[in-house]
Parts: sequence; structure tokens; C-alpha cells
Amino acid sequence: MGTATHPKRGEFRNEPLTDFSKAENRKAQQQALDKVKAELGREYPLLIDGEEIHTAEKTKSTNPSHPEQVVGVFQKATPELAVRAIESAHRAFDTWKRVAAEKRAECLFRAADIFRKRRFELNAWMIYEVGKTWPEADADIAEAIDFCEYYGREMLRLAGPQPVLQAPGEKNYLLYIPLGAGVVIPPWNFPSAIPTGMVGAALVTGNTVVLKPSSDAMAIAWQLVEAMYEAGIPKHALHFFTGPGSTAGDALIANPKTRFIAFTGSKEVGLHISELAGKAPKGQIWIKRTVLEMGGKDAIVVDEEADVDAAVEGVAVSAFGYQGQKCSACSRAIVSEKVYKEFVDKLTKRVQTIKVGPSEDPANYMGPVVNANALKSMLEYVEVGKKEGKVVTGGKRAAGDGYFLEPTVIADVKPNARLAQEEIFGPVLAVIPAKDFDDALKIANGTEFGLTGALYSKNPKKIARAAEEFHVGNLYFNRKCTGALVGVQPFGGFNMSGTDSKAGGQDYLLLFLQGKSVSEKLQKH
Repeated sequence: MGTATHPKRGEFRNEPLTDFSKAENRKAQQQALDKVKAELGREYPLLIDGEEIHTAEKTKSTNPSHPEQVVGVFQKATPELAVRAIESAHRAFDTWKRVAAEKRAECLFRAADIFRKRRFELNAWMIYEVGKTWPEADADIAEAIDFCEYYGREMLRLAGPQPVLQAPGEKNYLLYIPLGAGVVIPPWNFPSAIPTGMVGAALVTGNTVVLKPSSDAMAIAWQLVEAMYEAGIPKHALHFFTGPGSTAGDALIANPKTRFIAFTGSKEVGLHISELAGKAPKGQIWIKRTVLEMGGKDAIVVDEEADVDAAVEGVAVSAFGYQGQKCSACSRAIVSEKVYKEFVDKLTKRVQTIKVGPSEDPANYMGPVVNANALKSMLEYVEVGKKEGKVVTGGKRAAGDGYFLEPTVIADVKPNARLAQEEIFGPVLAVIPAKDFDDALKIANGTEFGLTGALYSKNPKKIARAAEEFHVGNLYFNRKCTGALVGVQPFGGFNMSGTDSKAGGQDYLLLFLQGKSVSEKLQKH
């Protein structure tokens, strides 16, 4: 079974990345930055059933490169408005689920075309709002396009009666039907790709959605919602909702009319959602489905039979791309004692070449961390690291008025140290020596997470062992541990990394569907 082709669009192919070495692309991106800059600071309403709603209390989204710059002003919704939003989505479900799957898929294909047309502008919103550098923002919107194209085709594959074995004298088939009204809670770190993927999957399968974006990425979420409406998604099927997670967010999750919750974010919040969704309030007639993508403590193992230079490059890119603010980022380098000193020396030199500064400047490889609390947390981890290991480079706040932190490498960390166990979610890398390959695998598997991992080794037997024993949802050999491609590397992890939802894979849409088995006794003539 493969992803369905589309008669006009053909087979699925990953969206190419923009080549910023070309002058015309650099010019287009700079023009988009200038255009979007003129739009910063606007106020945005809630959208419930297409109605624009303003609340007494507001919340601001700011630019982490220049914290005094307001990106947008948003509404602080109340629990009462949460009830209204989910009840509106629940009412709309009966209409939207009856729209033909082909028409729903066409909406996603049109959304992909709109994203392509506005690509540089959408990049600019991410550069300003969450501190993505040009290439990181561009890869984010490319993945959003991929999700639209892939899930549209997947819905065509899953639409209509599915073949099953036939019993004598009967006609039997299976139908996949949607769940109902759901809540989508995406993170700020992939503010185009992840919300587009989760919202797109939920809508194309016939569900209705209340989208509650992260408070750090509300403006880009607004852009995505507008694009979805333009692509043909009805306003009663998709609602835009901003407000505090602890009050309005919990009210969305706990409501008896909520059928599913799709979440990407931290372990702590994911477990809270799981617990809250597991309770059945009066009037609830289903067990809520949760799709939870949570954290990681991802390791790259460097074997003594590795190409050390390639491993250094893979670790540097995986640890410090987008300031280490990816759930897939390398936060532990587990290195064989036999090449440990060589690796640390070369990695230190490589990391010292990384330029940090405002993300709108394409000369900077690393931009800011997302907000003041994140920076404070990183600096606290550096202090812990000074006790648990040795800071070989970085460790200080970088120059500028934004939330800039030097890329930081802390060597000689023990496997059970806090720095080796806790998700830091920033540009702080722990380097851990391993006695041998057995020890390295044990250390790699020695956390509560299981999201991504990589092994650098030229030994085929070790690669085969790691394929079986390295317990992560996404495993890579002799390459970086970030950058999973839709359709190529379905993404999701084990243990406390979530429900292994495999976003961008053939199983993903089934999380938003339920199977209905139908049997008819054939009449004898």
C-alpha cells in the first residue's frame, strides 16, 4: 500500500527548499521581511464560527531577537469562550463530515498552493515571531506544504469502502469515519509545519477543530488559519482560539463534547492532557482520543569506527540548528573513549565558528531562544553543567538585546547527571564518554525518552545491532538526528516522548478516524 496519487498533482514529492545562495531568493526574502515588518503590532480577534470576538484582557506576542518589538496583540479567552468554541465545532461536525473526502482533500491541496505563493511572507512571520533563521523558517513552511500534499493523498487512499475478507453469502467492507470535534494544541518551535499537519489531518478526515496555538506563536497560526479559509475550509469547521492553557485550554480539553486532543509539546503538559482527557464528565459518551507528541533527550552515538569529522558536523548541526529548540535535537553526544578527546577538540573548534545574532540577518546561524523564561532556564542548566561536567565552549549570554545564548558544549558528563537526563530544549549539549559500544547503547537508552537518535559507525554489525536495540522512534545512521521528511521518515517517539503518532506516515490519519465494519447478508433469488 502506498500513498494515493492525485490525477492532477501526481505522486507525492517533498517540497524543495529555497536556495538562499541565489540573489533573487535573498531579495525576495528581504522584501517579505520588510512587508511583514510593516504589519507587526496589529490586534487579532478570536474566531468562533467566523465571528470575531475581542476580550477585555489581551496578550502579546513579541520578537525574541528584539523583545521590545510586538509582533501581535491577541485575546485572552475565558473558559466560557472555550465552551462556546467546542460547542460550535461540535455542531458543525454534522455538516463537515458529510463533505466528500475528495473535496476535503482539495482544500488541503489548495492550502499547499497558497503556502507556496506566500512562502517568503510566512517565513518572515516565523523569523520575527519565534526567531527562526532564514533556512530554518523555509524548511518549516516546506514541511507544512508536504503535510498538506501528503495528507490530502492519504485521505483519497482511505476514503470509501476498504477491502476485507469475504464470508460466503455476505458482502463485507470497512469504512473509516471521522471522530468529531477536537482540540489541536501545537508548539511554537515548528509554528507552520506542526499546526498545519495536525489541523490538516483532523480536517481532511472530516473532523472539526478548535486550534489553540502556543502563546509564543499566535501570529503565524493566524496566517495559517486565514490560508485554510481561503483554501475552502468553512469557518464553522475551524476556530481560532487564544488564551491561557491552565484555564481556557483545560476547559477545551475537559469539555464532554471534545472528542479528541492532538498535542505537541512538553512531557509535563502532555501528561496533564492525558490525565485530564482520561476523565469522563457527565454527558460524555466516548473515551477521548489523545495524540500526544512530547519531548526528547536525543543522543548521537559516536563509535571508535566512525568518521569523526562527519560525526562532529552531524552533532553540531543537530545540537545547534534552531538554537537546539527541536524535540529531535541532539542534546547528548555519547562518544567512545578511543576517539573522545579527538571528537571534543574538533567539536569545540566547530561550535566556535557558529555565529549568533538576530534571526532576520542571514549571516547568523543561530538566532535567539524563544523567550525570557527559556533563556533563564538555559543559563540555570549551564550552572548545573559547570558542576556536572566541564564547559569547553559557550555558556554565556551572547551580545544583543534579544534572548541570545552562546552555543554551549559541556564535556565529561556522567550518564545519570541532570544534564544527561532532563530535556533542556536549547543550545546546551552534554558530551558523555562511553567505555565501548555496549556501554554507549546502554547510555543512549538510559533516559525516560525515546524520540530520535543516531549512530556514527562504519561497522555494519554495530549498525545492525543499533537498529534492533537503540530504542527510539526515529533512528539515523551516519547522519544528523534532525530533519525528518514527510513520507520518508514518519515522525514520533517511544516512552515519555509520546504516543508514537508517526506524523507524515501512513498510520497518521487513522488517529483521527474510527473503523466501521459493515456486513450485509446477500439475498437468495
